[in-house]
Amino acid sequence: MSKIVFRKATLKDIAKMQALVMPEIESGIILMRNDDELATNIRSYTLAVQNEKIVAFNALHVHTPKLAEIRSLIVKEELRGQGVGKKLVELANEEGASLGLKEILVLTYQQSFFKALGFVEISKESIPEHKIWADCIKCKHFPVCNEVSLIKYL
Repeated sequence: MSKIVFRKATLKDIAKMQALVMPEIESGIILMRNDDELATNIRSYTLAVQNEKIVAFNALHVHTPKLAEIRSLIVKEELRGQGVGKKLVELANEEGASLGLKEILVLTYQQSFFKALGFVEISKESIPEHKIWADCIKCKHFPVCNEVSLIKYL
């Protein structure tokens, strides 16, 4: 396997990011974000790049001075289980700590993955209300959602 480089996203990465995440959006695993939303939040995204191709990414979206959320974690199917997603989450945790955050939230169907990285399950009722209305309401599964909410205390 050739080396994977981790870097922050730029605006010119948006089309390739959308292409990578589209199958997970279509299946309802990841919430759709249009190009303008990606552009607005481009500084939140970290990419994994192999042979100049984007093979994985996620975002660290800050909600409050205390709380951020890991969003849109995607790893190209053939690289899953090889530590790429783990490294992206670790980088998000490091970035969150350097910003002075106290908690990082995730909504996921992959709770065992995040639990192995130190996240603990919390009730959805404890998620900030602005998160629900800003994002969850756009989801095709809203209001009947099977995602699990987890948090990591930094």
